Amino acid sequence: MLEEILKAIPGVLISTIRFFLGPVQGYLLKLHPLTTILSTILGMMISVVAFTYFGDWLKKRWFSRFFQPPVNPSNGRRKFMILLRKYGLGGIAFFTPLILTPIGGTVLAIGLNKPKGKILLFMLISAIGWSIVFTAAIYSFGREILPNFIK
Repeated sequence: MLEEILKAIPGVLISTIRFFLGPVQGYLLKLHPLTTILSTILGMMISVVAFTYFGDWLKKRWFSRFFQPPVNPSNGRRKFMILLRKYGLGGIAFFTPLILTPIGGTVLAIGLNKPKGKILLFMLISAIGWSIVFTAAIYSFGREILPNFIK
């Protein structure tokens, strides 16, 4: 039991940065699929909680010094903001594990000025769903997908 938990720590740590690498790490370490799912969820939620509660501080202290909001936003930025408003927090949470990183998705969600509780809930639901999908895919097709790493 303790050995399984210690083996899951790298999966938790890597999932804080890139979500889909958690199931790959769990598969390569030969963890139980449930342990891999839980460690991937935990990793993403560590990033989400940290940036949800410390994101305002970072925005005020660091980002405001280096990044000033544009006076006249570009056409690409305008289209991006339209997409954010159209799909909202659910869309950000859905795409965070797929395209965005847990950090990037959380920062975008904070930018929508949604309540912290909603951000945490939507990201948790997304993390649970995608970790099950990614873990099932990696554990089912891992020998075909990752043959070079297994050797």
